[in-house]
Amino acid sequence: MSSSPSSSLAGLLLLASRIACLIVLAAFVVFVVNQTSTASTHQQNEVLEGSSAASNTAKPKPESTVHRTLDEAAATLTSPFAGAVSGSHSQWTIHIVRTALALLVYGLGVAFLVRFIRVRV
Repeated sequence: MSSSPSSSLAGLLLLASRIACLIVLAAFVVFVVNQTSTASTHQQNEVLEGSSAASNTAKPKPESTVHRTLDEAAATLTSPFAGAVSGSHSQWTIHIVRTALALLVYGLGVAFLVRFIRVRV
């Protein structure tokens, strides 16, 4: 790899792209794990006690600093795509669409841009 300024820019863009994709993917995995781990308990409480009583008595687990930081970073990275799901109330739809769009833009889009930069030099 040569040390031209455009080559350095391409490498920096690829690194930033990979970091952004890893953050978005990690936040999505954490969301899926949280949703699936609480789903069974939530359903059992609804069956036994009724939906309004069970949902009011359930206490959310406190988030760790790492979890909170990961969520904030992912929210910042996926915020440009919030308009695509502005009408949806499903948390699953919101997370899946925003994650997919972020991976397309930050992964494929930046990779295409880097390839374009390297070809032009």
